[in-house]
Amino acid sequence: MIVIFISGTTNEYGLTMHFRLPGALTALLAIVLPAAAHAQPNVVATVGMIGDIAETVGGECVSVTTLMGPGTDPHLYQATARDVQTFGNADLILYSGLTLEGQLADILSRLGERKPALAVSEVAIPEEHLLATDDSYGVDPHVWMDTGLWAQTVSVIADALSESAPECAQAIADRAQSYEGQLIALDQWVAQTIASIPETQRVLVTAHDAFSYFGHAYGIEVAGIQGISTSAEASIADIRETAELLIERGIPAIFVESTINPRTIQAVIDAAGRQGHTVTIGGELFADAMGDPGTPEGTYIGMIVSNTLAIAQALGGDPAPFPAALSDWAARTGIDP
Repeated sequence: MIVIFISGTTNEYGLTMHFRLPGALTALLAIVLPAAAHAQPNVVATVGMIGDIAETVGGECVSVTTLMGPGTDPHLYQATARDVQTFGNADLILYSGLTLEGQLADILSRLGERKPALAVSEVAIPEEHLLATDDSYGVDPHVWMDTGLWAQTVSVIADALSESAPECAQAIADRAQSYEGQLIALDQWVAQTIASIPETQRVLVTAHDAFSYFGHAYGIEVAGIQGISTSAEASIADIRETAELLIERGIPAIFVESTINPRTIQAVIDAAGRQGHTVTIGGELFADAMGDPGTPEGTYIGMIVSNTLAIAQALGGDPAPFPAALSDWAARTGIDP
């Protein structure tokens, strides 16, 4: 059940949410009752990278809803009235944490006081493996860019799913073990593919700083025009400094991201061009969201494969032989790297 409170009232969760009603009225919406019983536990994941693990590991034992779809920037996401109802009907909520979900962070932490809600990255990733930032974030939340690190979230998610569906615990554990093995094989493939890029060309320039874990894990220098968050526009100084980097290092390509307006990238290309250095767009990378459902890029493995191929090919590298552990995934998706 959902109750609407007007004039700033809060509910027993201590939560208030702003959303626009028809007629431009503003109200505050609160979650008040736990979900009713379901044949399958309802699992809500904030982002696709988490939702894909839950679906893969949970199988038919759980029903998974992903809140933020393709092209959605989690840093800027604002909950809607429908999202509140989705949270209210959830038996388990899986979110990244580490401030990735921005304005949802307080709501998610408070929900954890009333129903199972797991901050996957915060629980699964050891603190010593987290990368610090120079801004208000403190810690870079984009841990899924290091596939070896992200593999550590599989068992954590599997344990949470098993608690929600105890009759499926063994099946969930078996799928988790298989999927974790696939991610370890993927991690090795990414490392080999990025290593094929000539060392002088091994610089990844993107719209915002979402690839630090990727660079740290796979030995490629990373430069983002914007910082960790996308809440502020890139400045003229940011654009000029990035253009100068491209010119000085002779970098041939720069990459757009699926969740960010490409106009900043175009501004850098234009700035470099005015100084006689031609830069091409190396392709679209998936940073904060996966691709469309039903496409290879709509899976976490496909997202990483697509990114790695785009980066390697644009910067002069070649894909390594695809690992046998991922042959079933490649056959299902029609991908032949």
